[in-house]
Amino acid sequence: MATHVKRAFKYRFYPTDAQAAELSRTFGCARKVYNMALAARTEAWARQERVNYNQTSAMLTEWKKTEELAYLNDVSSVPLQQALRHLQTAFTHFFAKRSKYPRFKSRKKSRRSAEYTTSAFRFRDGRLTLAKMSGPLNIVWSRPLPEAMMPSTVTVSQDSAGRWFVSLLCEDSSVKPLPPNGGVVGIDAGLDHLLTLSTGEKITNPRHERRDRMRLGKAQRELSRKKKGSKNREKARRRVARVHARITDRRRDHLHKITTRLVRENQTLVIEDLTVRNLLRNGRLARAISDAAWAEFRSMLEYKANWYGREVITVDRFFPSSKLCSACGALQDRMPLHVRAWTCDRCGTTHDRDVNAANNLLAAGLAASACGAGVRPQRRTPSGQSATKQEVDGATRRTPLLRAGEEVKP
Repeated sequence: MATHVKRAFKYRFYPTDAQAAELSRTFGCARKVYNMALAARTEAWARQERVNYNQTSAMLTEWKKTEELAYLNDVSSVPLQQALRHLQTAFTHFFAKRSKYPRFKSRKKSRRSAEYTTSAFRFRDGRLTLAKMSGPLNIVWSRPLPEAMMPSTVTVSQDSAGRWFVSLLCEDSSVKPLPPNGGVVGIDAGLDHLLTLSTGEKITNPRHERRDRMRLGKAQRELSRKKKGSKNREKARRRVARVHARITDRRRDHLHKITTRLVRENQTLVIEDLTVRNLLRNGRLARAISDAAWAEFRSMLEYKANWYGREVITVDRFFPSSKLCSACGALQDRMPLHVRAWTCDRCGTTHDRDVNAANNLLAAGLAASACGAGVRPQRRTPSGQSATKQEVDGATRRTPLLRAGEEVKP
């Protein structure tokens, strides 16, 4: 049976001057409505009151009647209502303790976007026309939409480099689970190599930011010399943004290709639960870690696995995958970052640091999956032997790590 998933198909388009002006007005009005609604809800919050979406929608109706805010009537009402819905979602996440308190949108720093629902656009024969516009958008169809697919929402945005994009959210019935293949792989993320697999394969880290660092530095130096508020400064800012956009696009394309291949080739994928936010506090490695985009890699891997019927297992971030011998299970006391190969004191096996870590992640992930429990940090038992503590059915058991390919015995 086909799996119905919602997919966003993003395309670049080139608006006319009139369309660009209309969209810019819409972006500004949506930001204004969002900020005013946030201010109203914040004031109510200070009075120990709660304001919901329906109340802010009623406020919007009253705002449009005032002379000061009459310009809100000049743009489509749907993006303004969607801005209020997005604010409601932000407060829902805040009250559920999934995010911080919503912040006001900045004219210069916030993302410029507007969302249109089905009542505010017309999509026929591959031509998309938005509300308040006389003609369709000039979209570059870099890939075709699946047959007989109609978008439920359309999001128009402009990035910091000045490029215009339209994103069509559709329900795609063509996404189907892939045939099971029994493949399993452990994946260790790194910097020397972007990924190391338990099969021994190492995927090169392209270091997109480093490759464009000279170009980026030159553009940033030129920006620093321009007078604030001048047109030349805006031009220089766009040049910096274009370099950043080039780096981001190439990085995302590379990650898409890697994650798609891994999901197609393997039924079970085991990764480490890294806290990238904490790792970025390392001043020497922050730039390289940010360029590696481990969080984006994990996000892509998880949603593609969900689409295609694969399983992603995450191993506890404190699990000592690098210090543990994948042959005998001995735990080393220390393993500095500069050590890329080491020999086990107990069994004499020589390990490549990254391949050994990937093998340990795979074994730990399979053991956790078989026992129905999460992997916890490795600790030494009183006898000096290594064991993994796992909670199964409310009881703490000491279960030795499985090697890749071993079966769980009752």
